[in-house]
Amino acid sequence: MGLAAGTTIEWTEVTWNPSTGCDKVSVGCDNCYALTLSRRLKAMGATKYQKDGDPRTSGPGFGVAVHPDALMTPYSWKQPRLVFVNSMSDLLHARVPIGFVRQVLRVIADTPQHTYQLLTKRSSRLRKVADQLDWPENLWVGVSVENADAMNRIDDLRQVPAAVRFLSCEPLLGPLDGIDLDGIDWVIAGGESGPRHRPMDSHWVTGLRDACSEASVPFFFKQWGGRTPKANGRTLDGRVHDEMPPRSMIKTAP
Repeated sequence: MGLAAGTTIEWTEVTWNPSTGCDKVSVGCDNCYALTLSRRLKAMGATKYQKDGDPRTSGPGFGVAVHPDALMTPYSWKQPRLVFVNSMSDLLHARVPIGFVRQVLRVIADTPQHTYQLLTKRSSRLRKVADQLDWPENLWVGVSVENADAMNRIDDLRQVPAAVRFLSCEPLLGPLDGIDLDGIDWVIAGGESGPRHRPMDSHWVTGLRDACSEASVPFFFKQWGGRTPKANGRTLDGRVHDEMPPRSMIKTAP
């Protein structure tokens, strides 16, 4: 895998991994696709995936590592792109130095033609460092919210002065009854995929969709999940939900 790669993720265009590797922090991590992929990449000899992580929380090729050479990649893109930052890591991991986080955000600020999407499960660190970082206007910041136990991450996200704050409720593992979407600009939802995928109840999805509708928050339904990501499609009550933040917030070419 190169320093940046095209992706089949429906809500973005390209992935960029200035850091790689992670550790499990909640039940949403139990069937982590990035952990599985890192094992294959290590076996293939990919240089970014040779550091092993703690076998109790991580695994082969999934040790946390930063890649300063990857910082130059966005400068080479000629056309505006929608960029998922760290599909193979968590930039807010404790072992990613705050100085390196600043370098990543500086690259984002230096390339305003692109729109960047940063997602984390480590909302506590996100909140603690929020006032130590400069947040570029072309950076969206989100947290994963897989069940009710993870809804506290939303309060942490509200402390971040990001241009767009979003939630990734994928894999959705339980109902999010009473979710407070104040200060949230976008919600993604989806079921888990893979050989050990956990089922998603349709009421969890429709409840979240309805909460978004009531709060006038764009709702993006990614997939039902199953053995493969596309096994059961992505139609909800007869339609596809592809809502995004306002076009003015996206720097991609028309």
